[in-house]
Amino acid sequence: MKFKALSLASMSVLVLSACQMAPELEDIPLPVPDNYAVEAGQGNVADLKWQQFFNNEKLQALIEQTLIHNKDIKLAALNVQQVRALYQIEDSALYPSIDFSASGTRQRLPADLSSTGSANISESYSATVGMTAYELDLWGKVRNQSDQALQTLYASEQTQTSVRISLISELVNAWLNYAADKELLALAYETLTSQQESLDLMEKTYALGAASKLSLAQVQSTVATAKVDIANYQRLLKRDKNALDLLVGQVVEPDLLPVESLDEVLNFPAVPVGMPSELLEQRPDIKAAEYRLLAANANIGVAKAAFFPSISLTANAGTASAELDNLFSSGSGTWSFVPSINLPIFNMGRNQANLDVAQTQQQIALTTYEQTIQQAFKEVSDSLADREGYMQQLAALEELYNSNQVTFTLSQARFEKGADSYLQVLDAQRNWVSAGQQLITGKKAFIASQISLYKAVGGGWQRSE
Repeated sequence: MKFKALSLASMSVLVLSACQMAPELEDIPLPVPDNYAVEAGQGNVADLKWQQFFNNEKLQALIEQTLIHNKDIKLAALNVQQVRALYQIEDSALYPSIDFSASGTRQRLPADLSSTGSANISESYSATVGMTAYELDLWGKVRNQSDQALQTLYASEQTQTSVRISLISELVNAWLNYAADKELLALAYETLTSQQESLDLMEKTYALGAASKLSLAQVQSTVATAKVDIANYQRLLKRDKNALDLLVGQVVEPDLLPVESLDEVLNFPAVPVGMPSELLEQRPDIKAAEYRLLAANANIGVAKAAFFPSISLTANAGTASAELDNLFSSGSGTWSFVPSINLPIFNMGRNQANLDVAQTQQQIALTTYEQTIQQAFKEVSDSLADREGYMQQLAALEELYNSNQVTFTLSQARFEKGADSYLQVLDAQRNWVSAGQQLITGKKAFIASQISLYKAVGGGWQRSE
């Protein structure tokens, strides 16, 4: 091929029809079953947003504040902004850079340096427009570099979405912890009130000689235990509040803290039956892994192009004159055209090693992509199993709590009639309090499993269109 005979039109055709060195990726089937093993409940939820999953108005307000003020969200957004700028840098290499330059020189030479033997003043002025070292993308190197940067940008955007979903889930869990500890604190206060009434009655009975000092000491110990529980849950509430402040990125106002019982905190949409594993495709971490795979694939094209000659063009046109007044006069035009070619001959196997690295990185990205899918499938399956298990456990805990409440009521009545000692009342009350705490903890675990499922399927169990 005679490069000097190439016209501008033929160069354009060569650039536009540049060889594609990157290998084509075949469709990769999901390395997981089509459906999850755990059966879900009835429901038809389509295109649900977080506002519909977390429909408590106070919680929605907190989530909105978090998405504005949280520092992790800001860092993720700044990272996307940085990667977008890097992509623009790589993409700009596809097009020639046109620059305008103007210069002027005025110089006096002394007589002993002048060719005429007398001092003189020389002048030169120029104004040019041109491009410098524009590489013709004959082998797709520059285009693959641009594509690699673009896929990296897409991956960073998906990472930002993943941070957003994780942060929402973490905030809702922190809000749930506050609600659960608040309910446990209320149960501790209720227990203290009951125990204090029992202690007042026991002190009067003991003063009359109708009760032993052992019975009095037993009631006093239950009052002290209730006070310990109150102090513990008050401490936990302060820690829960600190966690919320950190996640939101500012101090949470008291009117945005949960005051409802756990039964009213969150109401999730029903999970559809036979949730397909294709829902994994909407997880942002899987999409990010896919984009990284495409970026690694483009890098193979860049490495292959290094084996072929590269052609760069430098050209400019303008005007030049020894006098400023004649800079744009007729006949002062000037131009230059400097093509250059670089052909790799011997580099100790560096190009082959770079290609081997690029191909290995592509295989690593492919394996990571498949591993990410399998991990995601496990997380969704675990969340569904937890949800089903906690649902059954919660029903049993409610039965346990109700039966212990009845036992405690009957024990008090039998003690007041002298049929039982106060030791039976204390045992019944301890069992009732313990069952109440287990019930609250069970409700919290069930709701947390719903939050985990929301996060595991990438922000809701809807199919993205």
